[in-house]
Amino acid sequence: MKLGDKEVKDFGLPYLIAEVGANHNGDMDLAKKMIDSAKSCGCDAVKFQSWNPDSLIAQEEYDRNQQYNDSPKKHFGSLREMVEKYYLRHDQHIELKEYCDKAEITFFSTPFSIEEVDFLEELKVPFYKIASMDINNLLFLKHIAKKNKPIIISTGMATLAEIENAIKTIEREGNCQIILLHCISIYPPAYEDIHLNNIPMLRQTFGYPTGFSDHTIGISIPLASVALGTCMIEKHFTLNKELPGWDHEVSANPDEMRIIVEESRNIVKSLGRYRRIVGKSEEEKKLKFRRSIVVKKDLKQGHILTADDLDFKRPGTDIRPDEAQYVIGRKLKHDFKNNELIHWNDMY
Repeated sequence: MKLGDKEVKDFGLPYLIAEVGANHNGDMDLAKKMIDSAKSCGCDAVKFQSWNPDSLIAQEEYDRNQQYNDSPKKHFGSLREMVEKYYLRHDQHIELKEYCDKAEITFFSTPFSIEEVDFLEELKVPFYKIASMDINNLLFLKHIAKKNKPIIISTGMATLAEIENAIKTIEREGNCQIILLHCISIYPPAYEDIHLNNIPMLRQTFGYPTGFSDHTIGISIPLASVALGTCMIEKHFTLNKELPGWDHEVSANPDEMRIIVEESRNIVKSLGRYRRIVGKSEEEKKLKFRRSIVVKKDLKQGHILTADDLDFKRPGTDIRPDEAQYVIGRKLKHDFKNNELIHWNDMY
């Protein structure tokens, strides 16, 4: 599948998404710095979230004055106060899209309402992201599918039946441009709950490219996903993990993101082929590291070689140890000193 000008495929170089989400904290200067940093780290895209105080949360939820406390970090004010501060206004979407275009990094976003989908379409985003919470929001998926653009679906909290239903809803609209992301919607999840083996399972079950939306702390788990052939890594991104906000603690900072980008490339290169290959460098190494047959005592011309006469030492330039059966019983053409290599033309 093509996302912009880049081919995205399993066991290829993962498409790297810096998930800014709401980590801009409503500050456009901070958002632009994050875009520049993601670009310098080597990310392919930055992702934002498109919601507003009325498109995501019901009044009853606001009335509880609750806070989203998935992490131990304390947040300011009520839920409504946080939403009011962190949501991206329309003019800010436009500003950030233009900034990304100039920085030559892909801008896209997760919409949370049909109106926000249509607004992102006006901005000409190249593809859409479905949040885990909306995988069973079938009318919403149907509306997005009709845009006939690639759709990235996070599968957090979803059963296989729900994933299948979401895929079929999109396919029925004639859109088969789907990328699945294995995801655990806990911030951060316990290691035993991550189940990275779901990546090949989802790929095999549904036949679509499969990536990983990561909510772990650090870099080891997203890098481990690369070894399983993940086509995409989405990782929350921040410039400072100590900033207030929902996701900074589970986000990668620029140093970590740079490592994820660079080491992903190395891992993909190292995966190589399924077919067993001994490369040129290893063939050359054989000559130094393997063993050849030597005599382990002085022997006279005409001596008939026995197993007790032979030893095996470096270098591996002459008769191999696994050829000893063809040496035993042969007669020497000349005298040999202890520890001397035997060559085929030294024997009758």
